[in-house]
Amino acid sequence: MTTTEPATDKSGPVVETDASNSNKAIALKDKANEYFKNQDYLKAILLYSEAIELDGTQAALYSNRSIAHLRLENFGYALSDATKAIECDPNYVKGYYRRAVSYMALGKYKEAVKDFEHILKISQAGKETRLRLNECKKLLRKQAFEKAISVDYDKSVAASIDPDHMQVEPNYDGPHIVNGKVDLEFVVSLIKTFKKGKKLDKKYAYMIILQVAELFRKCDSLVDVKIPDESKFTVCGDIHGQYFDLLNIFELNGLPSSTNPYLFNGDFVDRGSFSVECILTLFAFKALYPNHFFMSRGNHESQTMNQMYGFEGEVKSKYSSTMYDLFTETFNLLPLAHCLNKRVLVMHGGLFSSDTVTLDDIRKVDRYRQPPDEGIMCELLWSDPMAKHGRAPSKRGVGIQFGPDVTHHFCEFNNLDYIIRSHEVKNNGYDLAHDGKMITVFSAPNYCDAIGNLGAYITMTGKTLIPDFHTYSEVPHPDVKPMAYASSFFGLRA
Repeated sequence: MTTTEPATDKSGPVVETDASNSNKAIALKDKANEYFKNQDYLKAILLYSEAIELDGTQAALYSNRSIAHLRLENFGYALSDATKAIECDPNYVKGYYRRAVSYMALGKYKEAVKDFEHILKISQAGKETRLRLNECKKLLRKQAFEKAISVDYDKSVAASIDPDHMQVEPNYDGPHIVNGKVDLEFVVSLIKTFKKGKKLDKKYAYMIILQVAELFRKCDSLVDVKIPDESKFTVCGDIHGQYFDLLNIFELNGLPSSTNPYLFNGDFVDRGSFSVECILTLFAFKALYPNHFFMSRGNHESQTMNQMYGFEGEVKSKYSSTMYDLFTETFNLLPLAHCLNKRVLVMHGGLFSSDTVTLDDIRKVDRYRQPPDEGIMCELLWSDPMAKHGRAPSKRGVGIQFGPDVTHHFCEFNNLDYIIRSHEVKNNGYDLAHDGKMITVFSAPNYCDAIGNLGAYITMTGKTLIPDFHTYSEVPHPDVKPMAYASSFFGLRA
C-alpha cells in the first residue's frame, strides 16, 4: 500500500450472491463512502452495516466499516471488522492493514507486526509497508524497553532538563516568567500570544511543565476536592486541541481563579491541531492556581493515542522530541479521578468490571505508567455507559460497557450522589443516563470540524452539587485542519 491510496474501497472482491442484493449493497457502499469522505462516520457505519446485511461476502464492506470505527476510536469493532474482511478474502491486503492498525491502537504490536509481515508475503506492497513494519517493530522495542527500566525520578526526563540554564531566543517577543513564578499577567499574555499564532519560548514551556509535574506527583490517584457551600465549581469535558473553543469557555464562564475553580476531565490533546496551546494554557493555570484548578487524565493522555492522533507530531513540529517525552512523563502523573465534597465522582471514562471497587481502591492505584489494557486504571479511562443492565465488552476493545444497575450499585456502595464522566461526543454537549446518576460532559463543539455537536460545561455550588448545564457552539479558528499533525502511518487523517 502507499499513502496515496483512498481510505475506503470503491470496489473489492465480490463472491457470487443474489444479484439484486449485491447491487443494492454496492449502491449503499458508494453512498456510505460519501458520508465517510465528509467525516460523518456514524452515518457511514450505518450504511455499511445495511450493505453487509444485504451481502456479507464483500471484504471491502467490512474493511470500510473498520476504518470508520477506527476514526471513532471503536478499536474493538474495527479489529473485528478487519478480521471479517480477511475471512471473506484471505488475500485482502487492506483487511490485514486495518487489523494491524487496530492492534497498534490497542498496544498489541506483536500482532500488528505479524499482519504487516503477512502483507509483504501476499502482495507487492514494497517500500511503504516495509517502513510501516519497521516503525511498528521500533514501537515494540520501545515498549519492551520501557517495561524493563526503572521509572524512578533519577532516570526521568524531567531530571535531565534544566531550564534555568536555557537561553531565551533573541527574537522572542512573547511573555516571560519572572523569578521562576507563573503569575496572572504571564497567563493572560500567554493566551494573547497563542491567539496570534505565536509560540511560547521553549525555556518557559519547560518551566511550566516541570512545575505542574511536581504538583501532580504529590497527588493521590483520586483527589478529594472541597467546594465551600456557596462557591461555584465548573467541570469541563474533552477539549481535544480545540484551543479557540477552550478560550470561549473562559469568555463565557470567566477565567480560572481562586474564586472560580475548574476541573478539566481529560483528553486535552489530540485530534485538534492546537493541542500544544491547550495543554500549555491549562498547565499554566494549574501552576498559577494549584489548589483551585484540577486536571484528570484521559485516555488520550497516553503514548499510543498521541502517536496516532497528532499530539506527538505537533509537539515535535512546534518544539522537540525531548519536550514530547517530558509531556509523556507528566501525563503519567495526572490524577485519574476527583471526588467533589465526597458526593460526586468525576473520571474520564467510566466504571468497573468488579462490583467491589471503592474510592480508596481508586486512590491507591499505581498510575505512574502508560495505561494498561485491564483493571481499575484502564476502566477509569476507557469504559462507557450503556442503556441495558449488566456489563458487556467494550466497542473500544478496552474497558467495558456498563448498565444502570452497575452505576446505581457503585453509587450506593460508595455513598455517592452521582458520577460525571466525559469520553464521548454528545449532540447537546452533555447527556444524562442511568436515571441521572451518570452524566457525560463533552466540551469540544463541532468535534473535529465535522460532527456538528454543541459543547458543554457544568457548574454547581458546593452545598447542593446540583449540575447546571451550559452549552455553546464552536467559534472560528485559524484554517488548520484537525489531525494536521497526525502521522500518515496510521491512515487516520481526515
